[in-house]
Amino acid sequence: MGLKKIFPIIFVLITLSLIGIIYIQINWIMTMVENKREDVYHKINDAVGHVGQELVEQRRTSQSKILRLRPGTIWRPSDPFRMELMRAPSIAERFTPEEINDKIRKQFNSLDMKKLNFEFSVSSNLGPSGLNFRPPELQSRNFLQALEDTTNKRVIYALQAPEDYDGTGTLPDELLVVVVPQVENLVLGQMRTMIFGAIFFTLVIISAFYVTVNALLRQKKLSEIKNDFINNMTHEFKTPLATISLAVDALRNEKVIQDREKSEYFSGIIKEENRRMNKQVETILQASLLDRQEQQLNLKPLNAHTIIQEAMENFQLQLEGKGGRSELQLNAKNDLLDADEVHFMNIITNLIDNAVKYSKENPFIKITTHSTTKSLVIRIEDNGIGMSKETQRRIFEKFYRAHTGNLHNVKGFGLGLSYVKTIVEAHQGKIKVDSMVGKGTTFTLELPLKLE
Repeated sequence: MGLKKIFPIIFVLITLSLIGIIYIQINWIMTMVENKREDVYHKINDAVGHVGQELVEQRRTSQSKILRLRPGTIWRPSDPFRMELMRAPSIAERFTPEEINDKIRKQFNSLDMKKLNFEFSVSSNLGPSGLNFRPPELQSRNFLQALEDTTNKRVIYALQAPEDYDGTGTLPDELLVVVVPQVENLVLGQMRTMIFGAIFFTLVIISAFYVTVNALLRQKKLSEIKNDFINNMTHEFKTPLATISLAVDALRNEKVIQDREKSEYFSGIIKEENRRMNKQVETILQASLLDRQEQQLNLKPLNAHTIIQEAMENFQLQLEGKGGRSELQLNAKNDLLDADEVHFMNIITNLIDNAVKYSKENPFIKITTHSTTKSLVIRIEDNGIGMSKETQRRIFEKFYRAHTGNLHNVKGFGLGLSYVKTIVEAHQGKIKVDSMVGKGTTFTLELPLKLE
């Protein structure tokens, strides 16, 4: 099964797997948070209940101490005074806010909730009408403010009279109200490691998915490039091979053998086509060497203007054959570079060759130079077919060839501009392209000048 057919299947399977994993992760996190919330609420209720029972027991002990008399003591107090003595003290009378705060804090600490903030109050219950209560008789500093926030967790514990109380007096039923502000923050805080871990590994899975899909896309693209390269190479070699074959057949003809002029003509054709094939092979080998970074530069001082003029002269016949012309404005005051002469010549030749190939009628090529304090700037302009924005982004990719519309005589492997960019960068230079469809293209080279 080809990559084109299997790629959509792989993409769909990976996408479904990713969605499933994320869905399971989200549900798992929500379940864990809910379980942790119930656990925290249960601990809060247990802590408040324990403190409430402790307060009731201590209030009962206080009542017993009030009723204890010495043996043989005769006591006939008045009724109001007697009732006051027999009344058990309320929580607000028996304890200070600091004492109750310490008791609640101690219970929360014992249940591993040391960072839990809370507010509390103690108030008298109105009786069987429900849990409506009077204004607090005792409260912490920010209790009322915390009570108004309905998002806070609140626990109301009824401080009931003990069942074995002898009934000789009345114990006022009271309410212990504990409010826990921002309890959800505590729940999420205790789950922080698990949540961050789940999010981190989910992001790792998403990153792996992206890398996988990106690798598949690159592989698909490379497969297409490989096929295009093979097609181009076949086309480039097919024509000279066919020409050589015809020339060889002609040389075998008796009339041609006897005609020295015709023999030299066909021999020249064979030699020219052989040179052309060697050039194509050399281009491919250069690209391979550049890939492995085995290309060695033979740097030496050279005048860029001399190389540019020589390269332009080599294309004069082609330009005149297409009814075109060229213009050189070599205005740089300093054109001395530390460069490889062969590769620098290839750079200029490739760019001029592109300008000629991607032109229609009456091509015009203009090369200008100027120098800065550190660099030589070379601009090569043409009035050819131009390039789209997409083509400009990909023009320096290896094997990439721009669409030429109805221009069918453009040959090559798509290696020229990739080679140019690699060599320019090997010389510590820069290259950029500006183009507009139908208006032409400008390549700008910036190369460092030779240091004195």
